[in-house]
Amino acid sequence: MERTWRWFGKKDSITLDMLRQIGVEGIVTALHDVPNGEVWTVEAINDLKRYIEQAGLRWSVVESLPVSEAIKYGSPERDRLIESYKTSLANLGKCGVKTVCYNFMPVIDWIRTDLSYRWPDGTSSLYFSKVRFAYFDCCILKRDNAEKSYTDEEMQQVRQLDKTITQEEKDELVYSIIVKTQGFVNGNIREGDSNPVELFKALLALYSGVDRNTLRENLKYFLEQIMPVCDEYNINMTIHPDDPPFQVLGLPRIVTCEEDVEWLLTAVDNPHNGLAFCAGSLSAGLHNDVVALARKFVGRSHFVHLRSTKAMPGGDFVEASHLEGRGNLVELVRIFERQAPASLPMRVDHGRTMLDDAQKNYNPGYSFLGRMYALAQVMGIVAAVRSEKLK
Repeated sequence: MERTWRWFGKKDSITLDMLRQIGVEGIVTALHDVPNGEVWTVEAINDLKRYIEQAGLRWSVVESLPVSEAIKYGSPERDRLIESYKTSLANLGKCGVKTVCYNFMPVIDWIRTDLSYRWPDGTSSLYFSKVRFAYFDCCILKRDNAEKSYTDEEMQQVRQLDKTITQEEKDELVYSIIVKTQGFVNGNIREGDSNPVELFKALLALYSGVDRNTLRENLKYFLEQIMPVCDEYNINMTIHPDDPPFQVLGLPRIVTCEEDVEWLLTAVDNPHNGLAFCAGSLSAGLHNDVVALARKFVGRSHFVHLRSTKAMPGGDFVEASHLEGRGNLVELVRIFERQAPASLPMRVDHGRTMLDDAQKNYNPGYSFLGRMYALAQVMGIVAAVRSEKLK
């Protein structure tokens, strides 16, 4: 597997020189300054590609070329937006960037309720509390009929929390769920936006009447339209699993489990329609056997996110060490090293915040020292697995 790193462009305080020194080979990045739906030009792509190559690295994966919400919910303007997407794909292909990661999650990308869950050793990581998320949904967002999405026991805990939660904690939930984690991912809501809750409600309203089957068909339609471009330029599209891998906020999520992935790869049965195998997202659902999924889908996985979670009964989960948790990264490395039809770009993900990371204002989950530590752990796993192959 190729060692890659998610890098947020020329403004990232983590420099390419730093990454080369710690053993990174390939860069995972995007044209972050281009608004969603606009065309990525050959000039802009080549400018960033040259910048990366001058540092002795290569642009291995685009993450992400965002899919506009209008494509996901199927508005009348989706065909125009898909044409722009196809042009961007073709331009990437002309420039030699051949792997694209994207997601089809409505409105909201990955969700956490606590961006700095403290561990006994002083490090921190990302955490999802089902009850706190339910509180946000029912008592802050006040989504219609939200309580029907939760059990009686969960709603009882929500009512208990309502008696003790402070305004500061409420503000922190809004910040964690729909501002900080979303602003640098897809740009739907950014830091500094006034009244983010109302903006978020407006985005949710766009999906009124869009159920699971409709979203599936919209994804199929999108992929069918772009596959000819992928065929022409040999571009692998890799869909990121939903994070967390279950339904939220009354929105359909359609890449959550084995059946979902099977449907996706069968509905558009083209080798360029593939999976970004994110062990962290998949392991956050107790219904997923991550190792079994890797064995089944290794041939259609074109990109790998190596991270792990500890999932608890009731829906809570926390980012685990890269050597622990339900992700079972040791076995995953064995599978992808031995069975993948070609060398795969892989990156560690959602590293802990440690030492002086907290003072650097990194994007949540994207610390430098924490990810460097995780990369060292994974490089050790890879070395051990490769030595096994020689015996």
